[in-house]
Amino acid sequence: MRRMFVFCLFFRYDEGVALHTPSIFSLKGVVYLNRSSGILLPISSLPSPYGIGTMGKAAHDFVDFLVCARQKYWQILPICSTSYGDSPYASFSTFAGNPYFIDLDLLAADGLLRKQEYNNIDWSGTPDCIDYGRMYALRYPVLRKACDRLLAAPPAGYADFCRENAFWLPDYALFMALKDAHGGAPWSEWEPALIRREAEAMEDARRAYAADIEFWKAVQYLFFKQWLALKAYANERGVEIIGDLPIYVAADSVDVWSSPEGFQLDDTLTPTEVAGCPPDAFSATGQLWGNPLYDWDAMKKTGYAWWVHRIRHTCRIYDVVRIDHFRGFAGYYAIPYGSPDARGGRWRTGPGMDLFRAIEKELGRQNIIAEDLGYLTPDVYALLADVGYPGMKVLEFAFDSPDGGGYLPHSYPRSCVAYTGTHDNEPLNAWFENASPIARQRAVDYFHLTLGEGYHWGMVRGIWSSVADLAVAQAQDILGLGLSSRMNTPSTLGGNWCWRARPGAFSPWLAEKLRHMTEIYGRVCY
Repeated sequence: MRRMFVFCLFFRYDEGVALHTPSIFSLKGVVYLNRSSGILLPISSLPSPYGIGTMGKAAHDFVDFLVCARQKYWQILPICSTSYGDSPYASFSTFAGNPYFIDLDLLAADGLLRKQEYNNIDWSGTPDCIDYGRMYALRYPVLRKACDRLLAAPPAGYADFCRENAFWLPDYALFMALKDAHGGAPWSEWEPALIRREAEAMEDARRAYAADIEFWKAVQYLFFKQWLALKAYANERGVEIIGDLPIYVAADSVDVWSSPEGFQLDDTLTPTEVAGCPPDAFSATGQLWGNPLYDWDAMKKTGYAWWVHRIRHTCRIYDVVRIDHFRGFAGYYAIPYGSPDARGGRWRTGPGMDLFRAIEKELGRQNIIAEDLGYLTPDVYALLADVGYPGMKVLEFAFDSPDGGGYLPHSYPRSCVAYTGTHDNEPLNAWFENASPIARQRAVDYFHLTLGEGYHWGMVRGIWSSVADLAVAQAQDILGLGLSSRMNTPSTLGGNWCWRARPGAFSPWLAEKLRHMTEIYGRVCY
């Protein structure tokens, strides 16, 4: 495999192609993407002998695969630290990286670990599924060994990292140290003085847990050192990273604990209303997410400073940012705290263009994709038109009705991102198994699908051939996998976020097949 990758890279250099050229540009306030394509694969889903995908060799090999397949984009899920439920959309911090993604072999190469300190650990019994309980129990003792060595002789870059990230890192490190000290209990169950961040209690905690605080800072230094090196490796080879930004943060997060004034909380710091989605054809009771809602009036008084920090940080660590649940900025669904489901909620007005004007005033025009799925109303369409960000089209939604609901490829606008499916959808092969006979036949008729080609490849071809500026396939779809590889089933607990690709899955044969399709439909943009 490595031999083919080297040949592909040589071939591209020999053509004299400029590798990292801008692939997104703005004209009259509207964002356009050069005609291109990419693959959606979470970091966690990379092959690894250590229980979960990391930022090490397999990640670099996947970049090489994308180069050979002539893909411009690697789209990932949020890389933030996960909390209970293991969802990357429910994190202890919107700014911090996931410690599980730190590659242990890279730490050994840096002299921070010895091979025997992690090679003999039974990380996982199945190579295609993540055991998060095992990760939680086994990963941190190994990381502590590495951080102890780092802190014994901190590199010059460590102090710079702490200084550059001072707007979030000290609060995060203290929060995580306090969670450890409280047996993992949510901050709402800590001592009242710590809940309210009283000055004396905070100072006492900083002294008492100084060593743990330094550990959590060191973990983040190691994470971002490896992440930025991986991103640079990709960029140097013409590949850009599309990252994901959840609109909401978790209730049990340093974000809410350290900035309660930015959220809709009562005098006891309990949410008054929480996030979710109303009942629809897919769920009679709606979706109760439970995230605290933003106090947009209070945020406006600060010039949306918290959001400016968040977008600045996110745009620094990714090349392009997909903002999840974008419709929530136009209007959001608010459910009374304590409700058993989402049926008692109501729609409330979001910040709209006021927020994005403030962000652009501070940061300039950023490379953003709007996740404009779900219940869309005139105010959402108006906001999308005003911000000019590309929206999304999901192919699996196109065959539920005769007219396709705007998701059939012949109806796509140019300025959009077309997906076979997202992390919340079934892989294409599973969709074919579970869709209604009518929906399946519509897909077969529309694309002239054949078993010889493979239905999944026919549908990938369908969005690659569309006018959409960017076409993205889930990795499961180019691998031809089924239901067991599904990443997430919304409104369910357990069994999500676990799938991993097996070693050798991203083969030279697969790269050549995808490369051929990408060249045929003119999506090679470097």
